Amino acid sequence: MKHCNKSVTSPEAAGALPSRRQIFGLVAGLLALPAATAQVQGTAANPQRSVVLVVGDSLSAEYGLRRGSGWVALLEQRLRETGRKEVVFNASVSGDTTSGGRSRLPSLLEQHRPRIVVIELGGNDALRGLPLTQTEDNLRAMARASRQAGSRVVLLGMQMPPNYGARYAADFAALYPKVARETGSALVPFFLKGIADRPDPTELFQTDRIHPNERAQTLMLDTMWAEFKKLLK
Repeated sequence: MKHCNKSVTSPEAAGALPSRRQIFGLVAGLLALPAATAQVQGTAANPQRSVVLVVGDSLSAEYGLRRGSGWVALLEQRLRETGRKEVVFNASVSGDTTSGGRSRLPSLLEQHRPRIVVIELGGNDALRGLPLTQTEDNLRAMARASRQAGSRVVLLGMQMPPNYGARYAADFAALYPKVARETGSALVPFFLKGIADRPDPTELFQTDRIHPNERAQTLMLDTMWAEFKKLLK
């Protein structure tokens, strides 16, 4: 997702911790960062090995984290621990949108020939005010292109906070299940469930109060793992 230079009043200065809505708003209120080079975990595709391709934004690109401590790196570690041999290639770019992911995907599919494609995009589209129909079309195109290339797909959904308007938030959240149904993709409705909506939401965020911290990465992995592991069978 995108990042914001907007100052945030500290809990000490405010006299109380930010509310769940405030921190959720910060997570969804990230503004544009120039696109960064994708953080790559794993190795290039090998015909003898199955590849998991992750196409996402800063939530998947280890923004502000030690290299190798993000949920994508933990995914490859868990695969090893469970006896799997998949290689995980992280093609995530901080600040990316579904349009950016869609434009990059064909070459990634050709290069890595992934068995599974994980798509974690869409939040930045909403924050830029892009039409939801455009976001939906891009997600659908990415899922279909992946399926046509022989890959299984899992969509990691995001949600907008209430201050974006109840109708808008509902329409945005509905994009993911709709695309999943139409393309036969697996779905994780809210990737930050248990993190952005916890009683003390600051607990699992970095000091910018925008990006999940290192402790949160295992929870993010757990949230997507239930659907992801079904695709391994």
